Amino acid sequence: MLMMTIHKTVDGKMIPLSSVTDGCWVNLVNPSEDELKTVAATLAVEPSFLRAALDEEETSRIDKEDGCTLIIVDTPAMEQDETGVVYSTLPMGIIVTDRHIITVCLKETSVVTDLQAGLVKDVRTQQRTRFILNILLLVAKRYLNYLKQIDKTYNHMERQLYRSQRNKELIQLLDLEKSLVYFNTSLKANEVTLEKILRGRIVTLYEEDHDLLEDVLIEVRQAIEMAQIYSDIISGMMDAFASVISNNLNVIMKLLASVTILMTVPNIVFSFYGMNVGVLPFAGSFWPPLGISVAIIVAAGIILKKKDLL
Repeated sequence: MLMMTIHKTVDGKMIPLSSVTDGCWVNLVNPSEDELKTVAATLAVEPSFLRAALDEEETSRIDKEDGCTLIIVDTPAMEQDETGVVYSTLPMGIIVTDRHIITVCLKETSVVTDLQAGLVKDVRTQQRTRFILNILLLVAKRYLNYLKQIDKTYNHMERQLYRSQRNKELIQLLDLEKSLVYFNTSLKANEVTLEKILRGRIVTLYEEDHDLLEDVLIEVRQAIEMAQIYSDIISGMMDAFASVISNNLNVIMKLLASVTILMTVPNIVFSFYGMNVGVLPFAGSFWPPLGISVAIIVAAGIILKKKDLL
């Protein structure tokens, strides 16, 4: 089954179609090789343009060949696993021809579903350049939304760490830090692609498109700054908690060493009294064990008080 949907703006509404027409938008989700050949032949698109976005390692770029323009942008993605929410990025290809707009991605993204559901206003598939810019604006806003969610998750994890300091929270913080690295790298690549579009050499920009493209660039640069700030905060907090854990380990080791020394003294005394020797003082009395026990309790209390453990 071909994972292809066709939509077109009719009377200001995004309408699904059953066949390809001029001015429509074609969306492909993880198509097979045979499906790619069929779409390439039907829409007269270079097959390599369709395959470009299916490589997970593909970086953001822009290319033009035989009247078709390819724009690769990294889109944010969110998945749930056993450790919690994991954020990553996926390349999405936007191909512009004289009559159609084609988007290709390995997975269905929220950007595409929002456009298909008609949740974005003033979007027309016939206005190809503006449609592309709206997609790029949605991608930038999605980055900002996910960054805000990462910030909330980080604050929650920070409070959990203050109370428990378990490995689970530390692993989740590592996942967040890795996600921020992915976001920062992808956003910087998207910024370079947007700056190439702004020059107007590859994609024709109309006068009203410049303001929209500048808005997209502002959103992307804000997302880059936020990702860098959050990454620095999480990295600094991880270093701080590593120092706290190391310091707590030192305190525990000192405490265990003190307890070991305390337990050594009564063992020596009891060893003497355990021998069959009758010349030891108070050999037939219970006072020596009791006195030593009280002394150990008092000494332990003093040590715990000094270590702020009591």
